[in-house]
Amino acid sequence: MSTALLLLFFCQTIMTATAGIADAAANQMTKFRVYQNDQVLREFTTEAQAISYAGKFGYSHVEKIADRAWVWDNFPRYKVYQNGQTLPKWEFSTYNQALSVAKNLTNVHIRDLENIGWSYQSYSKFKLYQGDNTRDNWSFLTLAAAKQEAKKWGNAHVIDLTTNKWVWGNQTAAQTKAQRAAAPVYQITVDGAPVEELPLYSYLLDAMNASYSISGSQVLNTATSKIVHSNVPAYLVKQNGAVVGSSISLDGAVQLAKKTPNAEVTFNEKVYWSGIPYLAVYQGDKKLRAFNTKTGAIAYAKGFANSTVQTSEGRKIFSNTKSLVYMGWNGSATSATIISHVANTQGLSIDSPTWFELSAADGSMIDTSDQVVVDTFKEQGIKVMPLVHNQFNKKMTTEFLKNNTAQQAFIKTLIAKLTQLGVAGINLDFEEVAGTDRAAYTAFVTALAKAVHDKGMQISIDLPRGSLSWNDRTAYDHTALSAVVDTIIIMAYDEHWKGSEVPGSVAGLNWVEEGVKQFLSYGIPRNKLMLGIPFYVREWKLDSTNKLVSNRAIFMKEIPKLIADTNAQGEMDPESGQMKYKYTKDGFTYLFWAETENTVKARIDIAKTYDLAGVAAWRLGYESSDLWTMMLRNK
Repeated sequence: MSTALLLLFFCQTIMTATAGIADAAANQMTKFRVYQNDQVLREFTTEAQAISYAGKFGYSHVEKIADRAWVWDNFPRYKVYQNGQTLPKWEFSTYNQALSVAKNLTNVHIRDLENIGWSYQSYSKFKLYQGDNTRDNWSFLTLAAAKQEAKKWGNAHVIDLTTNKWVWGNQTAAQTKAQRAAAPVYQITVDGAPVEELPLYSYLLDAMNASYSISGSQVLNTATSKIVHSNVPAYLVKQNGAVVGSSISLDGAVQLAKKTPNAEVTFNEKVYWSGIPYLAVYQGDKKLRAFNTKTGAIAYAKGFANSTVQTSEGRKIFSNTKSLVYMGWNGSATSATIISHVANTQGLSIDSPTWFELSAADGSMIDTSDQVVVDTFKEQGIKVMPLVHNQFNKKMTTEFLKNNTAQQAFIKTLIAKLTQLGVAGINLDFEEVAGTDRAAYTAFVTALAKAVHDKGMQISIDLPRGSLSWNDRTAYDHTALSAVVDTIIIMAYDEHWKGSEVPGSVAGLNWVEEGVKQFLSYGIPRNKLMLGIPFYVREWKLDSTNKLVSNRAIFMKEIPKLIADTNAQGEMDPESGQMKYKYTKDGFTYLFWAETENTVKARIDIAKTYDLAGVAAWRLGYESSDLWTMMLRNK
């Protein structure tokens, strides 16, 4: 076979393999996210899985992860209100469901949540009284119905609620004469004070007729201290919270409100009619705009940072507020491994595959990048920021930093490839850099960052947690570096590392928090700072004299089985904030400080407490998939 044919065969094989990887990724990776109200719950590979899970929760919805397109929800479309109040059980997806309930209630209306006003109402037009007294169930839609009930009672009368007038009574002439001859007890008052020029009345109807000509008046029974009739316009029309009108009747208030933009009718502080759209977009506490439909409100909210969509009751159903950035290092260049890592996550924002390596002091570079991986992750809404490292080779790095031509060549090659791949940026992980190269390293990072920014990309840099007491003698000038890069990631692990002479936690919580404080003391802006967290622990082996023999790294996902297999006994270590486990085997004692869902949450809480940009995990693949459900919900 000729060289050309061999090359063609090789290229076709590679293309077939990478296409297969992409297909596998499409099947493995989560594409849909479930929310309850505005709180994320879990992610799923298929829409059907997501909807099935979401259906177990009220006020839930499903979004596509890549673009946050809203694909399903079980939010109610119709709500039933009785006397301005509603109940959770009175929320429905269809009008007929709401109507079947409303028809069995009095003084009720249905609101279509995608419209203003009423889609159905059954408020009483007439009220039956016996003397001064009435009952809750003596409200009627028609005068005929009120009269029918009045047949059961003597000394009854009916008030037309639209006009607030006495329109019918069944007192006999003798009853009327006797009531007029009785001691006068009915007094006309305004704002609680008697109208002095008017007398007391013995007959209620006479008092009511006298009160009609006096605005805001009431009829008081002085014998019982009871208000038995009121002309006070208690139905208030409000616009933007301010009263702009009122009426003695609900109908009158509604007619006025319909002529007033964004108005509502209230009675006893309860909303009986609303001309305000049910949804509104807020930025912080500031209301930006109201909407009738979820589609319109959500589309608008997406245009504003830190925005929410809220119902008129204050329920948040969508949030575009700041959330933590979740970044994961792969520690691998193998595409299949990288894709399997990411498929195991939920809520991942940035993936950092190990693709670029400074291979020699002359600036030459090893490139193991894969376009298929970039394209696949882009479809899932996950940014790719490949890691570039220096082999942790101190001597080579020193020579490289002395050679400006080598640096220019390295930067040029790297930028060209990043641009070709279409990635979001780069993660720089130069470790074991000599302290004497501090200025040279800062100059190199400055040049690299400028080249990255010129192409519209971002750069993050990994720095060891270190210590205030000696960081000024390292290669890492925190203040200078923070001025030129977009993000600094604190590698807040290896408090006790492979070369430690005493056992201890990989990253005690107090040690981590103190490290965050130190980085902030360098003047690094909080929104440029991310907290690196470990998905591994270190197990320490001691002999019978408690002398340290060796240690090994253990993946976080292996810890439960290790505890079960060895019957390791744990106790809380207050210094690290972790469970410290101990077991014996073959005459040796083994110690490890467990990394669990709770400790990972505690690290996330530290990032939140100090308002950092996010967290970055070393490394993906060390953890179980269950961990990401918790992480997603705490994002």
